[in-house]
Amino acid sequence: MARWQSDAQARLEDAALELFAERGFEAVSAAEIAGRAGLSKATFFRHFPDKPEVLFWGQDLLANTFRQAIADGAAGASPLELVRAAVLAVDPVFDADRHRHAATRQRLIASSATLHERAVLKRAALAQTMTKALQARGVAAGTAELAGLAGTAAFGAAYERWAASPTYRGFAGFARRELDRTARAAASLS
Repeated sequence: MARWQSDAQARLEDAALELFAERGFEAVSAAEIAGRAGLSKATFFRHFPDKPEVLFWGQDLLANTFRQAIADGAAGASPLELVRAAVLAVDPVFDADRHRHAATRQRLIASSATLHERAVLKRAALAQTMTKALQARGVAAGTAELAGLAGTAAFGAAYERWAASPTYRGFAGFARRELDRTARAAASLS
């Protein structure tokens, strides 16, 4: 086995998704994923802290992008405008290469209580990231929390539609539609 592979993370992700699709998430070990990728088990754990994280590895990138977009938002922007900017800012993350695994990833998460629970926790963490970023801009706690939850709900719905699309289309179009729906729903609450 090669000692260092520049594409190790992508190879591990491809191998994991192939094996999960063939045998199910629970029936596959980290060692089997590494073996399929032509890498060592130690290499697997250098890239992923555990097996489920293969499906959720972009969490830090999303959180940092959300945080930065809110921090950089226009002065005087409303909390929903800031959340909109944050969700749209992640568009480059969801490229064609990421799309090719998205539907499989969603099926795997839906088929496993463990993965579904992890997805819910990851989504809650993203909402908390938005909430804290809004509060750092002076948005009141309750308003920041509602806006963070709304933004995360719109993001999640957009991701699900993007992942389910049979051909690659940019994430931003899906996100705009879901953000518009969220804004209309929020306006109807008053």
